[in-house]
Amino acid sequence: MSRKTPELHLAVQYAVAGADLPDRAQLRRWVRAAQEKPVTVTVRFVDADEGRALNRAYRGKDHATNVLSFVYEDEPVVGDLVICLPVVRREAVEQGKALRAHLAHMVVHGMLHLQGYDHETNEADAARMEARERTILARFRIPDPYA
Repeated sequence: MSRKTPELHLAVQYAVAGADLPDRAQLRRWVRAAQEKPVTVTVRFVDADEGRALNRAYRGKDHATNVLSFVYEDEPVVGDLVICLPVVRREAVEQGKALRAHLAHMVVHGMLHLQGYDHETNEADAARMEARERTILARFRIPDPYA
């Protein structure tokens, strides 16, 4: 018996330039790998100013962060992922990771948030989410991001 692939509607917005940005096909592979149910998602790459403004407006934190997830509907999932490229670039260098691997992690992490995963409520939820991330990233031969 074959498993039906959930429907996916993906839009990509590049509000920041960079030769190191993943193309739409690569983003689709990462999104699809983390997808568990029907999803309509926009992935938007932003600069530090936009990332900071969004984080301040929606989370009350006055700094840019690596990825923000905005859920508008749960069933089917409708949401946005906002990835702050300067923050992800900096983190990749600081953590000794390939930028492509860290970008994949941020997309997978954000997609799981859109689908109801949470790592901030309790340790069991965090462990469950991190295990799922490791499994997905391993398919792309990306090392454990938490090691």
